[in-house]
Amino acid sequence: MKNITILFLLVIIAMSCKENSKKEVQKKMPEIRISEYPGELASGTIKRIDSFPSKYVRPRTVDVWLPNGYSENEKYAVLYMHDGQMLFDSTTTWNKQEWKIDDIMGQLHAENKIRKTIVVAMFNHADIRHSDYYPQKPFELIPQAIKDSISNFAKTQNEYLASNKMDSDNYLKFIVEEVKPFIDANFSVKTNAENTFVSGSSMGGLISMYAICEYPEVFGGAACLSTHWIGFVPFENNPIPETFFTYLEQNIPSPKDHKIYFDYGTKTLDEFYLPYQHRVDEILKLKGYNETNSRNLKFEGHDHSENSWNLRYQIPAEFLLKE
Repeated sequence: MKNITILFLLVIIAMSCKENSKKEVQKKMPEIRISEYPGELASGTIKRIDSFPSKYVRPRTVDVWLPNGYSENEKYAVLYMHDGQMLFDSTTTWNKQEWKIDDIMGQLHAENKIRKTIVVAMFNHADIRHSDYYPQKPFELIPQAIKDSISNFAKTQNEYLASNKMDSDNYLKFIVEEVKPFIDANFSVKTNAENTFVSGSSMGGLISMYAICEYPEVFGGAACLSTHWIGFVPFENNPIPETFFTYLEQNIPSPKDHKIYFDYGTKTLDEFYLPYQHRVDEILKLKGYNETNSRNLKFEGHDHSENSWNLRYQIPAEFLLKE
């Protein structure tokens, strides 16, 4: 009887601590309203925050995908994904393509191929996506004259690439200091690095690589698809890729408790990544990574699009999230 009483008290204390943690997060942030997702899904449900407030970046929509059977009585891993508006519903995307994350994660859950996981999908703003996602510290290694030259050339190709001031350190603070505490307090999740992952493609691949390097105590794994090693648009004698590799070699976290996944296709923009894959392989090997904790995969015939990424996303998802 005494043991039962003690156990009951411990449960009450634990519940009280969780509630206090939730209240502390709410005190520190403006009111955040969670609404139901208006679209249809192949699997699971989505809770939406239409304009997640931030002192670091421009407010943006954040979707939280919950698998079928989500329960407050269980604890879930968390997968943070960029370009959130491209993940679930092709009827609302600019190019009518999607990652099909609800299909893929739902199937992997149903087949028990991964641990129970929720997905936090952070939307981008098209006009600042490049500056939000471009790793800031490698960019600062480039001499200012070269930055200006690259920026001016890129502007002629795409107006959204005109900035020569990157804001990715603030974007990562938004995730780590604002979004993650809110998720930890309001959803039934495991909060340790072993169960916290980050993923994206193209510029989203770069910022995922940057996230695990800058915050190895927060993220235990990263999946970087079609990583945009060229930084801006393709041009000859590009000095940018080597700045990324220098940074990665100096900052990649320990392979003892981290996983990292890279891949690339062979068509459209992805074909420009082919010359750099040997450097990725060299760094992974140099830093002690092997087949158990890293991948750098080639997908013949895949291009730089959601239609290619959704064909293969089950591979990095299973690699990161398997028990």
